[in-house]
Amino acid sequence: MKLKDGLYKLDSKYRFGVVDVSRSGAGYLSPFSATDAKDLIIDSFDLNSATKGDIVLAKRVFKKGGRPKAKVIEVLKKEFETIAVYTKTVENQVIGFNIKTDLPITLSASQKALKELPEGSVLKIDNTNNIIVENLGVLSDPKVDEKISLAIYNKKEFFSQKAEDEAKSYGDAVDKSMYPNRVDLTHLPFCTIDPPTAKDFDDAIYFDKKESALYVAIADVSEYVHEKSQIDREARDRGFSIYFPHKSIPMLPRALSENICSLKPEVDRLAFVYKITIDQKNVKVIKEEMIEAIIHSKRRYTYDKIDLFLEGDFDQKDVIDDKILEYLLPLNRLLEKFRFLRLQNGCEFRSTDYSMTLDANQNLIDIKEEHETPSHSLIEDAMLLANKAAAHAFERGIFRVHSEPSSERIEEMMDDLAIIGIYSESSGDIYDTIKSLQKSADEKDLRQEVDKLIIRAQKQAIYSHENLGHFGLGFEHYTHFTSPIRRYSDLIVHRLLKAIKNRDKKLQEYILKNIEITASKVSELERESAKVAWDYMDRKYARWAKENEGAILTATIVESEKTPIAKFNEGVMIGARVFLIDSDVELFEHVKVEILESHITLAKIIGTIVEREIKDV
Repeated sequence: MKLKDGLYKLDSKYRFGVVDVSRSGAGYLSPFSATDAKDLIIDSFDLNSATKGDIVLAKRVFKKGGRPKAKVIEVLKKEFETIAVYTKTVENQVIGFNIKTDLPITLSASQKALKELPEGSVLKIDNTNNIIVENLGVLSDPKVDEKISLAIYNKKEFFSQKAEDEAKSYGDAVDKSMYPNRVDLTHLPFCTIDPPTAKDFDDAIYFDKKESALYVAIADVSEYVHEKSQIDREARDRGFSIYFPHKSIPMLPRALSENICSLKPEVDRLAFVYKITIDQKNVKVIKEEMIEAIIHSKRRYTYDKIDLFLEGDFDQKDVIDDKILEYLLPLNRLLEKFRFLRLQNGCEFRSTDYSMTLDANQNLIDIKEEHETPSHSLIEDAMLLANKAAAHAFERGIFRVHSEPSSERIEEMMDDLAIIGIYSESSGDIYDTIKSLQKSADEKDLRQEVDKLIIRAQKQAIYSHENLGHFGLGFEHYTHFTSPIRRYSDLIVHRLLKAIKNRDKKLQEYILKNIEITASKVSELERESAKVAWDYMDRKYARWAKENEGAILTATIVESEKTPIAKFNEGVMIGARVFLIDSDVELFEHVKVEILESHITLAKIIGTIVEREIKDV
């Protein structure tokens, strides 16, 4: 290291970077230096205990010919403190295998102790010294899957006793007399609309027809979760709630998330409300007001129930329903107009979510496709207005941003689609191009598949300290305000909005200190939380496939290059990915695939095409 112009600089032989490790055991260094055009290869014997995602100091290895190489000198920061492994006996020696990569790991335990463990034991080990931290169970037990998925991404299920005690200290009820400075909105017939399995209710809505004002009430989590409290520290580390088919791993202790913070029906609750006054004739917002309030939700609805009402089925309604429907139906018509205008400058993508049903042993027994319905749209559009309103209140903070896709990515995608006869007739802006592609896809009944490709061609939406706009929604200002029970980003936004509302400049500066790092960290935690849920579903698919090797199911090709991938579209395997040994495939081709083998550890299914061009799937 050399000192130059007051800065220490690395010798040209050394690089800082992030390590990636292939299935073969070879490593790759992605240097932080902008001068390196390609990754540097690291032979397995030069990794020096570095694993995927670690930040390291490496030394370049100069050899004649071939691709540039490096060797790890020191691991500066481990990606994860612990990793999950399973045990397997190889030549009378018990060896650990990384569940995520299937690469062997020498465990820091005696062979005598390891041989006392059941074959296929799942262990959490310290990533710095390979010492066993926890025995999670055995691979043969389906109930171990949730522990594996959490362990892979270093997620914790349980809170510390201190955090639990803090949460329980707030009790079960809100006493209005304790909050004289809050606006009392308990007389208004707010309602919540959520899935039937929901236990944490972030948001409630009410529409005042006379004032033409939409009230979006959000659980006032910031009243209970204070900066630097134990709950806050653990919520910051979690970042997001994680949802499995059979349970949730909440961001906040359940005494908060499912009780005192949750906007449950027929109880008083603290809420942070946006009152959004609307010019109905011109379909635009004319006023946005922040209110620290107390509300009393009059009813908890499911999406299915509201869909019946929106379809005109009122057979099951009662007096309370009458009061709510009096404003809910005209609100729905108004929000439909907002949606129509939004989609003139934004994108609409069709997608399918999957809901798994598990038996008592957590084996997959059923799966259902879930599609957006009018009730989902109603709530989504109400929340979009509230999120936009919140974003208008500050110039620096936590924004939800989505960049426009690069022309190169779009052109590459269009080349792929042209092969199967899907073209864009537009030579205009990117929105027109996307809509033209979707129109062509509709004609071939491939809209949902094409939408997925369009989404993949775009960059992910992330959190940012700068307002960069949201391409997908077509918004110039956007943030996340409506889910502080399950998203830490929203909790930060609430704190910032309250500081702004109360003109507390000192608190604003404190919240915005290191906001760039905070936004980056929250984005990272969001990706990890999603991966945990996906990994769990993949493990359930893989277990079913293991028990049904040889089964033949209909599928659609969703990846045609490199390793072809199909997605099953029947039975309990709907939505499951299968990696094909076949090479000659066509994008979106309908096929029948035989399950050849399934790896429970890697959650990976291998198959082969046995019949092509299945039209009716």
